[in-house]
Amino acid sequence: MEVKFKIFRFNPKRDKAPRFDTFTVEASLNDRILDCLNKIRWEQDGSLAYRMSCGHGICGSDGMTVNGVASLACQKLVKDYDHTKDILIEPLQFFPVVKDLVVDMTPFFQKMKVIHPSSGTDVTDVEEGKELKQTIEDRALFDDAIKCIMCACCTSSCPVVLKEEPEFIGPAAVLRAQRYIFDSKVKDVLDRLKIMEKPHGVWSCKSYFKCTEVCPKRIKVTEAILQTKRKILRELHPTGT
Repeated sequence: MEVKFKIFRFNPKRDKAPRFDTFTVEASLNDRILDCLNKIRWEQDGSLAYRMSCGHGICGSDGMTVNGVASLACQKLVKDYDHTKDILIEPLQFFPVVKDLVVDMTPFFQKMKVIHPSSGTDVTDVEEGKELKQTIEDRALFDDAIKCIMCACCTSSCPVVLKEEPEFIGPAAVLRAQRYIFDSKVKDVLDRLKIMEKPHGVWSCKSYFKCTEVCPKRIKVTEAILQTKRKILRELHPTGT
């Protein structure tokens, strides 16, 4: 069957303004959006720019906006959309466009760095020849956060980042912070909690749940953020001050 794609095109080095090009692809219901983009680039327009790598929802490189929702193109199928209408493909929101569907992820990774104390990740001392043990229960406290593939879909969908406070470090950064804050091997937890309390930190989150809705790994991002807020209150403000 024929499926039409309306794709955002913009090269800031050459174009004065973005435009949309429409392509028709022969596809099946079970074809991935990424498969269709590959057909367009290989068979119709080799200048179409987008990122991809593993193609299996692991690397997170092919994040883009499909019909208004941040998604991984390798995870979404033609049958997930009304293929009788144009399927709209745009870059992730918030990030500067490098070309077409490729965005500059520098702001995203810069925010991921600020969650760490200047000393870096610090773990408990281990005696030579001895194993640093962690219980299954302790590991479960941050097990969900480890699934993050840093695709930036959550940050691109966050109403706080998009409309209210662009300086907010974003849900992905708070999720990564939660991974260390709840790790029983990490010693500098209080320092990390204080970083989360800084302006544009964890308290900027308004719990819109958009991050959780779009996460391709089904991570409960909002819940992790709320856990971090509660730990700050317990550890840094036990008397409510």
